[in-house]
Amino acid sequence: MQKTTSIFSKTIPAGGKWSSYIQRGKNIRFTALADDANVSLLLYNADDLAERYNMPDSLKAQYTAFLTKGNVLMSDNGRVLASFVEDSVGWHDTISGYSTKQHIEEKYGRTTYQEMRNDWYRNGEDNLLIELVRNGLKVNDLSPVVNLFSKVYCDDEGSMHFVEGHAKKGDTVTLRTEMDVLLILSNTPHPFDTKNTYPSAPIEITITDAEPIQSDDICLNYRDENRRAFENTWEYLMLTKGGHQ
Repeated sequence: MQKTTSIFSKTIPAGGKWSSYIQRGKNIRFTALADDANVSLLLYNADDLAERYNMPDSLKAQYTAFLTKGNVLMSDNGRVLASFVEDSVGWHDTISGYSTKQHIEEKYGRTTYQEMRNDWYRNGEDNLLIELVRNGLKVNDLSPVVNLFSKVYCDDEGSMHFVEGHAKKGDTVTLRTEMDVLLILSNTPHPFDTKNTYPSAPIEITITDAEPIQSDDICLNYRDENRRAFENTWEYLMLTKGGHQ
């Protein structure tokens, strides 16, 4: 059995952002350090940044509108970038997008760094764009996000509803990387958040070595489409890396 000792740990404060290249075979654990957390996530193939998380393919292949344990983040090439291997929350939003500067200013008021320093109100769009450019990508590389820790559902009329109090302090979700990836995060308010005060829930990220995938792996066996996506991934890794474990 492999050791699960942390090889990296970092806290992203409210309004913060972060990006990093992460090898395949790692567990990335996100922990909410306060209630009502929300982290917007983008994911790219580290070796070919043109390949990235594809929201429509991930949802239709797994017959779902949200993500939780057993689900995978599929790329636009039909491969698995990362898998949801643990989840205490049970529902992560995929359909609502990220907050914008206009939205934040209209809801919480206009702030500037000069006035409030590190307490000024950041938004998801700007945070994500900064990290994209920092990693050699451009504005048109911004794509649909996964909002970890948030729940939005649609009623029978098609209206979208944000669920207050969905995530609690101490909730966790763990992603296992199935390829070398570029991970981009923004710890900013969900665009549908109903609170009138700017949320302030820090997030802790802990990275450990993942166990090798076994034949009874929940993500591999979730659906036939998941298995085919894993097989596509293993074939790609065999040809480019010399193996998939």
